[in-house]
Amino acid sequence: MIMMLEVIATTVDEALEIEAGGASRIELVAALSEGGLTPSFGLIEAVIKQVKIPVNVMIRPHSKNFIYTNDEIELMKQDIKMVSDLGANGVVFGVLTKDNEVDFKKLESLLEVCGLLEVTFHRAIDETDVVYSTRALSKYGEITTILTSGGLAAPIEQNVDLIKEMMLEAKHINILLGGGITFNNLNALLEQTGATHFHVGTAVRTDDDIDREKVVQLKLKGGV
Repeated sequence: MIMMLEVIATTVDEALEIEAGGASRIELVAALSEGGLTPSFGLIEAVIKQVKIPVNVMIRPHSKNFIYTNDEIELMKQDIKMVSDLGANGVVFGVLTKDNEVDFKKLESLLEVCGLLEVTFHRAIDETDVVYSTRALSKYGEITTILTSGGLAAPIEQNVDLIKEMMLEAKHINILLGGGITFNNLNALLEQTGATHFHVGTAVRTDDDIDREKVVQLKLKGGV
């Protein structure tokens, strides 16, 4: 059974449709076609004011990769502070080294300013050794969620064993499955992984717009 369904929004109207469809949480981003970037503060404020469900905000200054300079980390820290001031539920980010490992020094710098915000380490983890990275991230009490497809080498439904290993290593962290979730593979993933947290974007869209009925149907398919 899906216990938590997070859906990506890029506009106020999409956020309202997601809420009306019964989703549990919104991930708010800009530039969805680029994998999601930090949205404008005006959009963040408007969405938070108009929906009642939690809003987690992407913190990502560019789409080139997940490697950031010290100056970019400082920009991300300022964005996190602003997002917190606007009343968001959480932030979503990931930081890697050139060797495709979690950049723990820069991660810790970002966590210092997150305060009471929930923190999702996003699918940057899929470019790393996902099991090792999950074990390492579980040492940080500030991190509440890891968004993953179990790695980039195969479609998510072929990563069941890795996902199960990640769940064993995650301790207090929720493993949020995303990246390739569809109506066709949802039930198998529920059954085979035991995961209860799911994240979708394109699966609940029609012609690039959020389809409220698809959000409803996905929850029903997941046994909610």
